[in-house]
Amino acid sequence: MTFKKKIQTISSSKELLQDLKNLGHKIVFTNGCFDLLHLGHITYLEQAKAKGDFLIVGLNSDASVNRLKGSERPLKDEQSRASILAALSSVDMVIIFEEETPIDLISALIPAVLVKGGDYKKENIVGADFVEDQGGSVEIIPFLDGHSSTDLINKINR
Repeated sequence: MTFKKKIQTISSSKELLQDLKNLGHKIVFTNGCFDLLHLGHITYLEQAKAKGDFLIVGLNSDASVNRLKGSERPLKDEQSRASILAALSSVDMVIIFEEETPIDLISALIPAVLVKGGDYKKENIVGADFVEDQGGSVEIIPFLDGHSSTDLINKINR
C-alpha cells in the first residue's frame, strides 16, 4: 500500500477495519500531533505497532494542534504530517481528526489496544474506559529520554 492510501477518514476505513477484525487482527490506536517527527516518535510508534497487528494513528488537525499547542504550532501542515507518518512502516493508517480529543474516533474505530506515551496516567487517557469496556486494553509506552518536539523546537530557536 502506498503511503497516500494509508491516509483515510473514519468512513473510508470502516470496511477495511471490520474485515481485519473479522480475520482476528488486533487493531491498535494511538494519537498525537506529531509536529516534528523525531527518534522518540519513531521508537514509540514501533512499540505501539508491536502491541497488535494494525496500527492506526489519529492525527490532530492543524486547527486542533493550534488550540492545544498555541499559535506558533503546528510547524508543518496536517497533510505533510499525515504523509510523513504514513510513510513509516510501523504505521498502517492515519486518520486526521478536528476535535481536541480523539474520543469520537476511538468510539468509531473500537480498537483492541489504546496506546499512549509515558507522560500519561491511565486515568487521564481519553477513551481508556471506553476501550476497556469493549474488552480492549490500554498500554502506556515509556518515553525515550532526551527526545521531545518541544525541546527540539526550543533548541532550534536558541
